[in-house]
Amino acid sequence: MIDFESLEKGTVIGSRTVQVNRADLVRYAGASGDFNPIHWNERFAKEVELPSVIAHGMFTMGSVIDLVSQWVGNPGAIIDYQTRFTKPVVVEDPEGSNPGDFEGTSIQVEGKVGALDSEQRTARIDLAVTASDSKVLLKCQAVVQL
Repeated sequence: MIDFESLEKGTVIGSRTVQVNRADLVRYAGASGDFNPIHWNERFAKEVELPSVIAHGMFTMGSVIDLVSQWVGNPGAIIDYQTRFTKPVVVEDPEGSNPGDFEGTSIQVEGKVGALDSEQRTARIDLAVTASDSKVLLKCQAVVQL
């Protein structure tokens, strides 16, 4: 259980690396119903001038919020979550490989307490999200009810 009174702005709540490969994207496409070929077909992705297949935005967003869920211990405590998509997460596997044979791409996530509201007993968690040394989500923030 998080002790609200002990939280301070700037406190790091944790960090993690999320690995994503093409097999993950194919599974996510099936679960979400989003079968846009830019997420699984390298030939098509390159035809539309992408460097390779890209992760679904909602896949990326859903993967990184897990850091906050684990920290707070209750995903239902997250009462708001928003972000801006700035760059796609390019998921490259070596040419000729089968989906899932390789680690794919790493998404790095770090969470910090960005603001506290003592009256509402909420904490805003700011997430820094990068892949291939580029910010892929901007103003990625979750509000947690404590």
